[in-house]
Amino acid sequence: MRPRIGVALGSGGARGLAHIGVLKVLEEHQIPIDFISGSSMGSFIGAMYANGNDLFLMEKLANQLKRKHWMDISVPKLGLVSGEKVKELIRILTHNKNIEDLKIPLAIVATNIETGEREVFTKGPIYKAVRASISIPGIFVPEEIDGKVYVDGGVLDRVPVHAVRKMGADFIIAIDVGMQNARQIKVKNIFDVIAQSIDIMERQNFQQQILAADYVIRPDVGHISSISFSEIQSIIDEGYRAAKENIGVIEELIKKWGEKNNDE
Repeated sequence: MRPRIGVALGSGGARGLAHIGVLKVLEEHQIPIDFISGSSMGSFIGAMYANGNDLFLMEKLANQLKRKHWMDISVPKLGLVSGEKVKELIRILTHNKNIEDLKIPLAIVATNIETGEREVFTKGPIYKAVRASISIPGIFVPEEIDGKVYVDGGVLDRVPVHAVRKMGADFIIAIDVGMQNARQIKVKNIFDVIAQSIDIMERQNFQQQILAADYVIRPDVGHISSISFSEIQSIIDEGYRAAKENIGVIEELIKKWGEKNNDE
């Protein structure tokens, strides 16, 4: 008997590409993934993986993706980037599917900007839910779904552990790509100001939430700005390195869970 394994993929903008490296290690060591939850970039990577997209191709795409492919500057009103380009990109990469049609059950977390409440999407169009989850306040125009207005899931739930537990996971591996320490990030423009402010705010909500995970992998990417897409391969490689460093412990914990529950 083995536990039903859930993976919680955290928010962090460009740093979230480290999730690709982590998932590669889990695949290599044949760690089965039964459930996935994701906030912000974690929801994007989670949706593509749950859809069956090959990790090698995801890595290749990430390295080739340029800002012009997803950034459409808007007249500032509700956000600096309209987000229509990235929404279409998500729709194409997930084959226009609904969340409930994915190979691996997925929960996508967003924040209702009008009520201040967390929303967990487990059905409906993937591209709309992911677009809502990645809507960094002030940078992306918020996404409207069924008359409700949503921004980045990481605002309230940086690493959505509780969402994947609610799906039925017995053993949760959380991947935190947020700022883990006070290492300084150079602020160069308005995008950096907004992104850094959100990162700082997320830390205040995070400490109690992460305690619900059975194991946490923390790639060393906290020094990289969440909107810096100039170090993509090094971010992915760091995710791989961190997971490789921790995989032995994860395998042992999963084994012990099985032994304990078989005895019972």
